[in-house]
Amino acid sequence: MNIHEYQAKELLKRYHIPVPEYIVIRHLEELKELNLDEAVVKIQVHAGGRGKAGGVKFAKSLQEIKEVTRRLLGMKMCNNQTGPQGVIANAVILSKPVDIDKEYYLAAIIDRAKKQMILIASTEGGMDIEEVAEKHPEKILTLPISLPGKLRMYQIVAFNKFMGFKGDVAKQAAKIIQNLVKAFYELDASILEINPLVLTPSQQLVALDAKFGIDDNALFRHPLIAEMRDPSQYSSAENAAFENDLSYVSLDGNIGCMVNGAGLAMATMDIIQHEGGKPANFLDVGGSATKERIAFGFEMILSDPQVKGILVNIFGGIVSCKMIAEGIIHVVKERKIKIPIVVRLEGTHVKEGEQLLEDCGLEIIAAVDLLDAAKKIVAQVQEVI
Repeated sequence: MNIHEYQAKELLKRYHIPVPEYIVIRHLEELKELNLDEAVVKIQVHAGGRGKAGGVKFAKSLQEIKEVTRRLLGMKMCNNQTGPQGVIANAVILSKPVDIDKEYYLAAIIDRAKKQMILIASTEGGMDIEEVAEKHPEKILTLPISLPGKLRMYQIVAFNKFMGFKGDVAKQAAKIIQNLVKAFYELDASILEINPLVLTPSQQLVALDAKFGIDDNALFRHPLIAEMRDPSQYSSAENAAFENDLSYVSLDGNIGCMVNGAGLAMATMDIIQHEGGKPANFLDVGGSATKERIAFGFEMILSDPQVKGILVNIFGGIVSCKMIAEGIIHVVKERKIKIPIVVRLEGTHVKEGEQLLEDCGLEIIAAVDLLDAAKKIVAQVQEVI
C-alpha cells in the first residue's frame, strides 16, 4: 500500500527526520484562513512525474497561492504510471520554500535478488534513481541493512565519506540514515525514499520529498498507517479487492487474469505478454480460493470494460480443482458471460474439474498447460477485436 507525500512526511517527523513546514489543503474553504507569503504547491496523488504533469507550482504571494491551489485541487493527472484513467488530486500540500545548496538521494528498499534490506544513497538527487544508475553508476552507494534494522558504524563512516559530508553535516546525516533505517524496519516498509534530501545554505539537511510503501500483509500491525489509505487513488475493483482480502491490481490490457498465488499470477501475465497479449489485471484469489471468491473475482474482472477475454489459471494444492470448476460454471451461467474464457487447472481433483468443464455445455475452453492457455486466450481475444 502506498500513501501520500504529506503522510510519508508525518512518519518521517515521528522518526526525527527533518522536513519543511507544510500545510495540507483538502477543501477550498480552508484557503480563507491561509496566511502565507510564498509556498511550493504540490498535488497529492499516488504517482510520480507530478512536476512534468503540471502538478507542482511555486507561488510567490498569498493571492497566487490561492489561485494555484484552486487550479490544482481536483486536478486529474494522467501518465504512464496512472494509466489512461488517471488519478484525482483530492489534496494539495503547501510547503515552505527551502533554499538549496545541493540535492541528494536516499532510500531504504528490499533487494529481492539479494533477499535483504539495503540502503541506497546517491550524490545526485532530485531525479530518477534509475537514470542515475544507468548513466552514472559510480554515484550510487548501496549498503546492506542488518537485522533488526540497523547500520554498523563503519557503514555510517563509509556513507558520509561517499556523500562528502563532514563535521556537523556528517552528524546530521548519521542520525537521518539511522532513523530512516529504523523506520523502514519497524513500519514493515517495502520502500522509504527521500528524493531529494537537500543541504541548505545554513548547512542543514532536510527531506524535501518522501515516498513510503508498506507491505499489505503487514497492515494489521500498523492500524494508523492502514487508516492512511486513500480509496480515491485506486479503481473500484481494487478497493473491492482490498475490502475482501484479495490481491488485485488494474492494468491497461484486455485479457483478464484469475490465478491463485502471486508467483503464478506474475508468470501468467508474463507469458500472456510473451504470446502477444496484454493482461488487464493482476488478481490472486489466494491458496484457499472458494466458489464465492471465484465469483467475486469474475465480478472484479468484468467491471473493467476493456476486458475481452479471461484466463483462469489455478493450481490445486489446498484448493480442489473440482470446486473451482463448479464455481466457474456457476458464475458463467449466472452472469451469462459471452466473452472467451480459457481455463487451465492442475493439481487436486484436476480430472474431475476438467470433466465438469467438458460436460457443462458452455463455451469454456480447456488448456493443458500454461503456455497452451496463453496461446488460446490471446488467439480468442484477437478474434474478438
